[in-house]
Amino acid sequence: MALLACCATFGLQAQTYMKLWQGGNDTRYTIREMGDLTFQGSTLTIQGTTYNVTDIDSLIVVPEVNVVYNGTSATVSVPKSIRQDVTVATDGAHVTITNNNTSNEIEVNVSGRSDNGSLLYNGSYKCTLRLNGVALTNPGGAALNIQCGKRVALVLTPGTENTFVDGAGGTHKAALYCRGHLEVEGSGNLTVTGNTGHALASNEYLQLKRSTGTITIGGAVKDAIHCGQYFQMNGGNIVIDAKTQGDGIQAEQEMLDDGVTPKPEAENTGQLVVKGGSIQAVIAGTDNKGLKADKEILISGGTINIAAKGPGSRGIQTDADITISAADAETNITISAEGPVCNAPEDVSDPHRCVGIKTDATLTVQGGTVTLTATGTKARAIRALNYVVQGGTVNVDSSKIKTGQ
Repeated sequence: MALLACCATFGLQAQTYMKLWQGGNDTRYTIREMGDLTFQGSTLTIQGTTYNVTDIDSLIVVPEVNVVYNGTSATVSVPKSIRQDVTVATDGAHVTITNNNTSNEIEVNVSGRSDNGSLLYNGSYKCTLRLNGVALTNPGGAALNIQCGKRVALVLTPGTENTFVDGAGGTHKAALYCRGHLEVEGSGNLTVTGNTGHALASNEYLQLKRSTGTITIGGAVKDAIHCGQYFQMNGGNIVIDAKTQGDGIQAEQEMLDDGVTPKPEAENTGQLVVKGGSIQAVIAGTDNKGLKADKEILISGGTINIAAKGPGSRGIQTDADITISAADAETNITISAEGPVCNAPEDVSDPHRCVGIKTDATLTVQGGTVTLTATGTKARAIRALNYVVQGGTVNVDSSKIKTGQ
C-alpha cells in the first residue's frame, strides 16, 4: 500500500505516465490526466476502474520522451527526471536518443512527418516506442533503427497511420530494424518499405500481440519481414506486396559466432508460429517463399492467403516439420502455386518447381481448413517427406501431391 501511494505521488509532471501490471498484462495511465487514486480497504480505484491490491504485480512510473517531426527539423523533449541518463542529438530531422539507464524503463512517443528524417534509439534496458502518427523517409539509411538488445515494445497507437521508408543502396539491414526482442501491439496501422534490404527486421524474436493492427509491406529488396530468432503471430494483419523481392516472412535459427552451431539456450530458435490474425501475401520473386523457417512451422489459428507466382516460389517451406491445427483459433489457409519452374543457371540440373507447401520432414494437418491449388507449369500443391491428415479439411487435387524422398 505504501509503495502504491509513493508511486502515485511521484513526479506529477507532464511527459510521465503510470503502468499497472496485472496477470502479465499492463494498463497505461497518463499521470496528468489520471486524477486522484482512491484506496478503500484492499482495493485501488483509478479513473473508475477498481483493482484488488493483491492482484497487482507492479505499479511503475514511466517517463516519456516526445519526438515530433516537422519537415526538415524535429523537436525532442525529455523530462527532467531522466535528463541525467538520456541524451539527444539532432541533425535536421535525424534524431539520435541514447539512454544510459539500466534499471528503469522509458517510453519514446514519436509523431510528425519528414521526407529526410530518421530515429536512432540506443539503449541497454527494455523500452517502449509509441508510434503516434509518424511518417519518416530516410534517403541515407534506416528510418527507424532500434539499437537495444532487450525487450522493445513497439506500440501502434489506435487510429494512427505510421510509415517508414529507407533509401536505396545503403548498408543497413532494414527500413525498420530492431537489434533486440521486438513486440508489436496496438490497433494502429504500420506501413514499411525496404529499398536497400528487408522492410522490417528483428535481430532476435518478433512477436505480434493480439491487439496489433495492420502491418503493410510496400515492398522490399530482400525479405518483407526477417527474424533472427523466431517469429510469433498472435493477432494482427500482415499484407505483403508483390514488389517484395525476397521471402514474405522468414525466421532464422540463431547461431553461435561460428555461424554453424545453433545457440543451445536460444528459445524456439528458427520457429515460425501463427496463432491468430491474418497474412496476405503475393510472392512474385524467383525461388522465394511466403513463410519460411529454419525449424518448425506451427500454425494453430488465423487466416493465411498466399499466391506463389514467382518461378520456383513456395507458399510455405521449411526443412523441419509443419503442423497445422485449430488449437488456438479458427484456421483457414489458402495457397495457390501459380508460378512456373525456376530455371536459374544454378538450378538447370534440378529445376525448382512452384509448390504450395514444401517440407523435407512431415506435414501434419490436425484441424482447420486448408485449400491448395497448383496451376503453374509442373507445380505441386504439396511436397513432403511424410504427409499425415489427422483432422480438419484439406481441399487439394491428390495428383498434385508428392511424398517420399
